[in-house]
Amino acid sequence: MTIQKNISLKQYNTFGVDAKAKNFVVITSIEELREVLDLKAYPDKFILGGGSNMLLTKDLDALVILIGLKGIEIVREEDSHVVINVMAGENWHELVLWTLDHNLGGLENLSLIPGSVGSAPIQNIGAYGVELKDYFISCEVMEIATLHTTTFTRRACKFGYRDSIFKNEAKGKFVITSVQLRLSSKNHDLHTSYGTIKDELMRKGIKHPTIKDISNAVIGIRQSKLPDPNILGNSGSFFKNPVVDEVTYNDLQKKHPSIPSYKVSENAIKIPAGWLIESCGYKGKRFGNAGVHKNQALVLVNYGSATGKELLALATQIQESVLKAFGIQIEAEVNII
Repeated sequence: MTIQKNISLKQYNTFGVDAKAKNFVVITSIEELREVLDLKAYPDKFILGGGSNMLLTKDLDALVILIGLKGIEIVREEDSHVVINVMAGENWHELVLWTLDHNLGGLENLSLIPGSVGSAPIQNIGAYGVELKDYFISCEVMEIATLHTTTFTRRACKFGYRDSIFKNEAKGKFVITSVQLRLSSKNHDLHTSYGTIKDELMRKGIKHPTIKDISNAVIGIRQSKLPDPNILGNSGSFFKNPVVDEVTYNDLQKKHPSIPSYKVSENAIKIPAGWLIESCGYKGKRFGNAGVHKNQALVLVNYGSATGKELLALATQIQESVLKAFGIQIEAEVNII
């Protein structure tokens, strides 16, 4: 374990923003994590996972701690389910591929989501009708103030739409070190009705899909819509899909008859933020080295050397345009640092 000085974080964030860390260290064990968190010479510390859900708008005058904890193991087998424990530094998509290789169902709709396993509960990642909370049992965490480890159950995590306790009252207080998930080992519950999964399966002539077929369909859809961050810097969906009440939606529909929606509860309706942004004319637009992706208006992209401040300025401009046109305040899904 070596603390490095003045390290570029360009390769550690999927936007490819060239911010710098004053101090930087990679930890590969719980003992190293406790040791680093206890270093009094570095009072300011910043925990870094997969770097896929953040926008760096400045250099970090802190000790940046990259979580490199690795390991996946089956901890309990039930009649038709398996419980696995996954260390926080594992790549999320690599975990999904591991579950498919072991014929474990549940995460296939979450294929190709960038980032690390430890970041997944913070965001309650979700895609194509499935959220992490659907398969989540608990996570092990280390409290930064006391260096004690404890367990957060699903209920304790207070999961919401792209939300958790770790983005609210527990923000900055804990480091997630591992996650336990309960997955099916047979009689998999397949989710094929959301989005264009069914169309993709039909296009391939698949009438009785396996979990691997669904994963491949999701990968195909995502690759057709979303840019590869290794080629074009991005953080996936930059904005949350706003949820409005029925009265608000009905008013909007009168003014905008083609507005799409998804009912999420008796009096809550989700509106695709991508449609709102595209309706304001931003899809495919470029502003210097920052822009909006040509295939998905939810995705902001870095064409090479955009700074975090330039990307944030574009995000703010989009928010103001959507608010003016529709009266809806869309929120950033990524963490602005």
